[in-house]
Amino acid sequence: MGFWWRPFSVLASVLLVALILWAASGWIAALGFLAGIQAFVMLRRLWQEFRLARWLENPDEVDPPDATGTWGDIFYRLQKLQRRQRASRSELSTALEQFEHAAQAVPDGMVILNGNEQIEWCNPASRKYMGLDCERDRGQFIRYLMRQAHFLEFLDAADFSRRLVCKSPVNREVVLSVQLVPFGVGKKLLIARDITDLERVDAMRRDFIANVSHELRTPLTVVGGFVETLADAPDLPAAESRRYFDLMLDHTRRMQRLLDDLLTLSRLESADHGLQDESVNVPELAQALKAEGESLSRGRHRVHLQLASSAWLKGSLQEIRSALGNLVSNAVRYTPDGGEITLAWNERDGEGVFSVTDTGEGIAAEHIPRLTERFYRVDRSRSRETGGTGLGLAIVKHVLTRHGGRLDIQSTPGRGSTFSAIFPTQRVQRAPDEGTVIPFPERGQAAG
Repeated sequence: MGFWWRPFSVLASVLLVALILWAASGWIAALGFLAGIQAFVMLRRLWQEFRLARWLENPDEVDPPDATGTWGDIFYRLQKLQRRQRASRSELSTALEQFEHAAQAVPDGMVILNGNEQIEWCNPASRKYMGLDCERDRGQFIRYLMRQAHFLEFLDAADFSRRLVCKSPVNREVVLSVQLVPFGVGKKLLIARDITDLERVDAMRRDFIANVSHELRTPLTVVGGFVETLADAPDLPAAESRRYFDLMLDHTRRMQRLLDDLLTLSRLESADHGLQDESVNVPELAQALKAEGESLSRGRHRVHLQLASSAWLKGSLQEIRSALGNLVSNAVRYTPDGGEITLAWNERDGEGVFSVTDTGEGIAAEHIPRLTERFYRVDRSRSRETGGTGLGLAIVKHVLTRHGGRLDIQSTPGRGSTFSAIFPTQRVQRAPDEGTVIPFPERGQAAG
């Protein structure tokens, strides 16, 4: 009724005036008055329609015209609708802008494809993983830009529950997990995620299980075979029995060392095992490690010690001794008879550096980044001959990481290697008063 009351009241007023004129001046005057009012209404309506049409030609830049009466109500409602649309458009624009910023910040490669598999939009990460450029490749068919057979089969399948694991066409060392997701009406969202680290960890897990199984199978087979031999031939000569028992003991100790190292790694990797700091007398520890190296060498090598610093370390004595002891034992195992092994303790740019240098065969550069992986060996046969478990450098890496340090490896094939355990400045301490004695655990305890 708010719309109808005004025109009805105006019509009633006009009719009342016409009746008054009819009564006062006759029907001709009344008819002329009505005709004039009708002409005015028609002209006013045409004018307002013209103004409305002109506004509709460019509604975003011009506000609706002003008027009174019924047209004023119409223009007011149009103006409210225009303001509401502008607010909605502004909110939508802000939301789209935020979505675009978020999509550009996402580390995964994202590509929007239309129904014809043409690229409508892609984020910067898609360049890194798939070599796509949003400006250059907009409107291009994704099949023309990524032509790997397995990727094309993946697109043809259009299975949204399936993931494709493949190499990046830009960097063959990067492994991608690619997935298609429905997006809007008739569109698809292509997502490429870098899973290189996950694949590497999974490969290490598989290698770990295979290596542990292999390392335990050989000594168990040897021990089991000797036990069966002894059981079937109880009258063996004492010398031969002694040799069998010595071999069984050797392989049993090998399995024990392997299990000890596995337990040490498990303990170091446990999040519940905190680091208990104590003062470690490194010069005295270095002297003890030199003696252990000489004992393990049994006179086959010349072992030297260079103490260029009297500084101590703050950390776990047991863990530090285990890590440095592994560096020394590795040098003894992999240095040919007659070679030299040098232990050194010094400070460099405020950091504590314990290095072990040998004159062994050296290590090729391609092997160095993987030396701290569990069971990774440059020469597997030589490792078994020397009795190594393949876990020593993994233990060294974990101990140094827990102490905020790092392991530096420098090696030249045919000339030898230098393994340096570098401790950060905050771990280095000045030597306390002379006479302070740091008790060292037994070798078996240090390894565990």
